[in-house]
Amino acid sequence: MTDYDGRVALVTGGSRGIGAAIVREFARRGADVAINYHSNRAAAEAVAADVRALGRKAGIYQADVADEAACKTMVDAVLAELGQPGILINNAGIGSVAVGQPPITQMPDADLRRLLDAHVYGPLHLCRLVVPGMRALGRGDVIMISSIAAQSFGPRMGVYAMAKSAMEAMAYTLAKEERAHGIRVNIVAPGLVETDMGRRLMSFTRGVEDMRTLDAAMPFGFVCQPEDIARAVAFLCSEDGRYITNQRLTVNGGGF
Repeated sequence: MTDYDGRVALVTGGSRGIGAAIVREFARRGADVAINYHSNRAAAEAVAADVRALGRKAGIYQADVADEAACKTMVDAVLAELGQPGILINNAGIGSVAVGQPPITQMPDADLRRLLDAHVYGPLHLCRLVVPGMRALGRGDVIMISSIAAQSFGPRMGVYAMAKSAMEAMAYTLAKEERAHGIRVNIVAPGLVETDMGRRLMSFTRGVEDMRTLDAAMPFGFVCQPEDIARAVAFLCSEDGRYITNQRLTVNGGGF
């Protein structure tokens, strides 16, 4: 797979879970990767080592995506060290479990602001900083990692669903604005995935501590893995996905 040769990808939240799987998949396909992380430098270093073992360049960049100044410092460093990203994956985020999953009538403003900072302002900062430079490349890709929460709108998921829905609105609009510049913008919306966030969600909502106990109830007999999401993202950013923009790809085995 060589259609990523010469391309630079910036993956936010790239040190673990879905983000780390995306980083590794891009490297396997020939991309150099800028790995954003928030706090776990050791995890980011480990993922970068995997990228370099595949013969590709990797850089790690600490930034809270909710902090616009930190994002600018990060992007400036990526430009200097790896070059202009032609792929931007807005993956960094936090789960609603972190704010206690309040019902709408009890939702504190601060809970929603925290989710909006991560899932809306973070991607907005990165799009403002990265997308203009993509226009000269001939091909650019922006992927928003959303969630089925913005389709299912389950009880006590309002704070998370509202933030992800706003992210999706940004993506649909950006796709129309940037198509003339050769930039594709798409959404990938996972269901339950076996990540730290997925395990916390199952523990909090169902008391499940062993994800293997859920396999039999899943659509294909197993819980979705980060690599399943990574391959979907990689397809959209590849030559096979060159005629796809302004779309939402739900990766949940066909059922909520």
